[in-house]
Amino acid sequence: MKIQLALDRMEITEAMELTKKVEESIDWIEVGTSLIKEFGMASVKKLKQFFPHKTIVADIKTIDNARYEFEMAFNAGADVATVMAVSPLVTIEACMDVANKYEKTVMIDLLNSSEEQVKELLKYKEAIFCMHVSKDEQEASGVTLQRKTYSGLLSGQELQLAVAGGITIDSLENIRRSLNPGVIIIGSAITRANDPAKTAAQMKLATLKEE
Repeated sequence: MKIQLALDRMEITEAMELTKKVEESIDWIEVGTSLIKEFGMASVKKLKQFFPHKTIVADIKTIDNARYEFEMAFNAGADVATVMAVSPLVTIEACMDVANKYEKTVMIDLLNSSEEQVKELLKYKEAIFCMHVSKDEQEASGVTLQRKTYSGLLSGQELQLAVAGGITIDSLENIRRSLNPGVIIIGSAITRANDPAKTAAQMKLATLKEE
């Protein structure tokens, strides 16, 4: 289970300094949506330059204008870029086409998508499917990942699964057992910890535990 560090609501320099502290314990680096919105693709370029050996995820949350946005992300150095599952199918198809051209990967964000929409996307076996509880849902409603299982729709499928949304050291074990994702996306639990390096190391250890 890989740890994807989500970097949001900070300056590029701060993102680089924080990542350096936890580098040994994380696998993928997510250049968060807010970071990209504030600083543009320079944030993706900088993180890739400083951590060329790491997988860089550009969380651009594409919902339209797919070819332009995905080419922009991949040209900036991203290895993975995100598209919303609620996008028109033609948009997601365009993302898959661009990713294939660049030999990169698409992450489909299932945020607010219906079971019918998810079913239509299961054919994209090469994509990563991200079960995502939004920041607003966490803060306003206390929604958890366990309530985002799509009635088991994703279980038993030969899919690459990522999970995101308020994951902590306390919830990680249950998520690992119940969902068994290939990628676990962690943001504030590490970035806002008193000791980010120690917290990241503890989380990395938890992902390596045997059943």
